[in-house]
Amino acid sequence: MFVAAAMVLVVLGSLLFHLWSPWRETPIASNWGFIDDTMKLTFVVTAAGFIGVVGFLAFCLFKFRHRPGIRAAYEPENQKLEAWLAGVTTAAVIVLLAPGLAVWGQYITVPDGAMEVEVVGAQWSWSFRLPGSDGKLGASDVRFIDSANPLGVNPGDPRGRDDLIVTNGELHLPVGRPVKVLLRSIDVLHDFYVPEIRAKMDLVPGIVTYFWFTPTKIGEFEILCAAFCGLGHPQMRGMLIIDAQADYETWLKAQQSFGETRKSLNGAGAKQALAP
Repeated sequence: MFVAAAMVLVVLGSLLFHLWSPWRETPIASNWGFIDDTMKLTFVVTAAGFIGVVGFLAFCLFKFRHRPGIRAAYEPENQKLEAWLAGVTTAAVIVLLAPGLAVWGQYITVPDGAMEVEVVGAQWSWSFRLPGSDGKLGASDVRFIDSANPLGVNPGDPRGRDDLIVTNGELHLPVGRPVKVLLRSIDVLHDFYVPEIRAKMDLVPGIVTYFWFTPTKIGEFEILCAAFCGLGHPQMRGMLIIDAQADYETWLKAQQSFGETRKSLNGAGAKQALAP
């Protein structure tokens, strides 16, 4: 009986903690309110299951507690009960999975006209590559990585010569424009995460992953790595800055292209080699 009472208190305490918890989702700054809605639906379904299962156990512990002179009835099978439980469980799983699959389909279906941005993760920093005047990113490969080419852009691909290279961990994007984010890791598993835009995706060595979003608020939002990637994992942070179009254009003009960056780094290396 005491165990049944404790289980009821656990349910009540869990509900009160959820309702009065100080930890809430960050204000959304993108089009992905669908993700918040799916999470809320998940909480409702799992809460109903939690209350039902724990409440049923508490009820059984109380109703069928040991009492002198009462013997338990042995019933190894109950097809009606099994069918009812299977039906309820199936319905709950469908309600949980179907919205998530629908949102995932939207999350990876990039709209026409979206601008492309490449995010490159390395222990323990974020770098970015944006298309130049031709509007296309050049090819890349880890085999091309060196001191003058930290992102591994293919120097033989003419499309990559005007690509803009950003290595200071600060990415600017214009507000209100869909963005396809290409994710690439040059060493271990990382995870690109910006809580306010509900964007989260693994960077897997050897493949390019992607998602898209539309920034809806001007401001600064921290970029985090959500996959443990080594000792410097907590310091792997960057900044996503959403600008008005005019401010974004100003920032864009101040960035160096791959050709300019490679030339300046090679020049600096040559001067160092000639120094006495």
